[in-house]
Order: sequence, then C-alpha cells, then structure tokens
Amino acid sequence: MFSKVLIANRGEIALRVLRACKELGIQTVAIHSTADAEAMHVKLADESVCIGPPSARDSYLNIPQILAACEITGADAVHPGYGFLSENARFAQILEEHKISFIGPSAEHIRIMGDKIAAKQTAKRLGIPVVPGSEGGVDSAEDAKRVAAEMGYPVLIKAASGGGGKGMQVVHSEDKMELAFTTARSEAAANFGDSTVYVEKYLEKPRHIEVQVMGDGKGHAIHLGERDCSLQRRHQKVWEEAQSPALNSEQQNRIGDICAKAMQGLGYSGAGTIEFLYENGEFYFIEMNTRLQVEHPVTESITRIDLVNEQLKVACGAGLDIRQEDIKFQGHAIECRINAENPETFVPSPGKITYYHPPGGLGVRVDSGVYQGYSIPPYYDSLIGKLIVTGRNRVECMMRLRRALDEFVVDGIQTTLPLFRDLVDNADIANGAYDIHWLEKYLASK
Repeated sequence: MFSKVLIANRGEIALRVLRACKELGIQTVAIHSTADAEAMHVKLADESVCIGPPSARDSYLNIPQILAACEITGADAVHPGYGFLSENARFAQILEEHKISFIGPSAEHIRIMGDKIAAKQTAKRLGIPVVPGSEGGVDSAEDAKRVAAEMGYPVLIKAASGGGGKGMQVVHSEDKMELAFTTARSEAAANFGDSTVYVEKYLEKPRHIEVQVMGDGKGHAIHLGERDCSLQRRHQKVWEEAQSPALNSEQQNRIGDICAKAMQGLGYSGAGTIEFLYENGEFYFIEMNTRLQVEHPVTESITRIDLVNEQLKVACGAGLDIRQEDIKFQGHAIECRINAENPETFVPSPGKITYYHPPGGLGVRVDSGVYQGYSIPPYYDSLIGKLIVTGRNRVECMMRLRRALDEFVVDGIQTTLPLFRDLVDNADIANGAYDIHWLEKYLASK
C-alpha cells in the first residue's frame, strides 16, 4: 500500500479521500491555495503545502507546483478527486514519468474518453449502445445538415472536447443549423481550445442514467449498479439517486453487464462512470468519466463498498478482489448537492458561515468540508456539501430526506436547501416521474 498520498483537490472531496486514506493507515498531504488556508482538509491532513494564490489556474491546476509538493513531502501517490486535474491525461503522464502513482486510470484511457468522438467510437467497438450520429467531427454546417437529414430532426451539435453543456446546441430544423453550428464551434474553441464538433440525435424526454464501474487494469472489471441523475439545471446535476426509479431489474442487469464486459475488454483500471441517455427502454452512451463522481456516495450507500478504498487498492497494484456476484444492492439512496447559491436565481453566495448544523440519525450522511465560522471563498465551485440519505426502499428514503432537510441549518450565506425542501414534496418527484428537462421547466414555472 502507499505510504503517503497527496490529495490534489479541495473541499468535501479532499476530505472524503483523506478519511479513506487514514482508515488504511496512509499518511496524507493536503495542498491548498492561500484562500483555502483554513479549509477543513488542510486542518485534518498530516501535512499541508500552500501551492499558490486563490486562482485555480495558479494553484489547483498548477502541475509544476503540485509536482514540487509531491517531491517536498515524499508523497508516492496522488489522488485527484474530481474536477481540476482528475481527467487531465498530461498530469497523469507526468506523474508516471516521475515515478509517482496516479490514483486513477491510465493516461491513455483518460485521453480516449476525454475526446467525445473517440469515446463514442471506442464505446461502439466495445459493444456499448450509442446515440445515432456522425462518425466523427463535422467540418461545416453543410456536413451537419447532411447528417441531420439522414437521422431526422431534432439533433444536437456537441463539442468533441466539451462538458457541462458548453459547446452544445439543439437544432430543430435545417434553417437553424447554420447559426447553431457556428455558435457551438465558437463556444467549443473558447472553452476547450478545440473547435471540433459532432452531430447526434437529440432525444426529447430522456433520463440520465449512469453506471459505476471499477477495473483492475488486468482484465477484471465489475459494475456497481446505476444512478439516476436526471434532475439537472443547465446540464449540471442537482439530485441523484440509486437505484433508478425508471428501471426494472432486467434493465439494470443488462446495462450493468454490458458496461462491466466493456471495461474488461478495455483493460480499464480504477473507478469510472459510463453515462447514458435512456428513453423508451433503450440506453444511448453519451460519455465516460474516468474519475470518481460527485454522486459516488449513493452507490456506496446501496452496495456498502467504499469506492475510494477500492481506488487506492487498485492503484497500488493490490488488485480488485470483489467479484460481481459479491455485490448486493440494498435499499435506496438519494443525494442532494447543497450549493452556496441563491435558491431562486442560483447566483453564488460566498461568505462566512455563522451557524452550521448538519442533520444526523440513521441512514443520514453529510459529506462537507465546511464548518461554523468558515468563510467560503468566491473563487471556486459553489458546492459546500452533499446530503445523502438511505432507506430500505424509495418511500422510506424520501421520508428520511424530508426529515434531514428540515434539520439542516446553514446561516450566514444563502444555500439551495429551500429548493430541495420544495422538490421532496413534489408529486412528480415522489413518483419518480421526471426527465432531464423536468427541473428547468419546474424552475421556469415558479
């Protein structure tokens, strides 16, 4: 096992990784910007290194500084968490060249899955069902029109190197293609330094279903069930649950087995998530995230498997000793992402937390890096914590979630807690009757 792990992240995920390391007896190194000097992960780590000023570009994305922190502290491995450098193939490659383990997949697999076109082609080759669309990038609006005519409108223009809804345009008719194509390419170039876009069929009312996978890099891979992440705002997930209320056991097993078999064929190492749009009983691959997901706790809650623990064991070469038949799915879990934002306008609300009382009790977990008296800096993502509840079934889970939300108090800043208190009492949510467009329509109607 590793002797010392540097955690190349901040906030709740840095604390989550730190706790897993401590349970395995691994020494921890926290890195932080000057703005995060008082962060909880810094306080609890065995060592900490300041790597730069508040700007993420000058700190959490500064590869030379992170590498220097590894060398200064003698860290033999780096866990990237999610976001920042977690899916940066160059970072993984540089660590490997310096004989420092990257707790994640190979640089090659990160690179393949980071390119939407290459990822789709790879998924298709591995037997994963994909959304109909262009075989590769399209170079002109005329090419896009030709592909769209073959599939039928509406279609989606998407950035090959994109994410988070940037570089994405829905096109409902041919006369709208020129502007949509130009806009998508411009957004792609501005946000990702790559103007390549491709075309795929636009599904009208899909759900967002993702499958958690884990591989050992030696041909053994498993799936740990699916998560339903359909409640989204501007392509950002807000509420996630496992298992999906839209799938039956046959559908769950079918897509899980397809994903596990594909990861075996790929020789994938570490944790990953294969994401799909699901409509009318069919799954369509959209992308693969080669890292731990924000919503991984709901999978842990229904499988009783510590995913970070497994990441660490696989990365140090200990292998994956869990077999598919060992995994038992028990109950239901829901996660709410609590952001420091105005609950109506979603404008960020940084500032000092004057009072903080997280909920507790049976089946309630809060992953958060904040505390009473902590000042949330304005430089980073507004996520301050995740409320995860587990019940024997979805009904009990919803009842427990309602109780936990009522207990959760954060004063001094605005948060999205009021939104979740509204959602938990909504009939559509209670019935699981929602798709990826539901939340934005709900918010627009308020």
